[in-house]
Amino acid sequence: MSDKPDTTSAGRTGPRPEPIRFFGVTWVDHDGGYAVRRAAVSVGSLVAIAVSCLVLRFAYEGLEIAAVGGFVTGLVVVMFAVCTALAFRHTWAGYTKRPAPDSESALRGLLTIGFVGTLTAYFLRSLTEAPGEHLHRTEHEAPSHRSHP
Repeated sequence: MSDKPDTTSAGRTGPRPEPIRFFGVTWVDHDGGYAVRRAAVSVGSLVAIAVSCLVLRFAYEGLEIAAVGGFVTGLVVVMFAVCTALAFRHTWAGYTKRPAPDSESALRGLLTIGFVGTLTAYFLRSLTEAPGEHLHRTEHEAPSHRSHP
């Protein structure tokens, strides 16, 4: 957050709101093409989910071609399913409260493997708001931010 006062948002003064990826600060007043951006983010994340599932299908077919056996194939499928579920849960929870920095670095590998879960959480959240908007709005409108000159 910036300590410089912001007078551009409907004449209000106070700290500038933190920008959100793909939305900038349009989430504050839902202006500047906010609705179009939300629609584009929803469609884009849905396309990314479809492409990601296609990539996972190719990986599965690669395992079948390599004839690694049912046990290894099963382990890989279960690993992706568990990591996807955990990534979804972690990403979804991150829209309402800031995660601890230590957990972010510890879960980086798991979140990378479960990228479909992260994309799915992003898509579902973008249907109702800019992903992270609730958290940013809560922090921006907190009493400590209102006391700035």
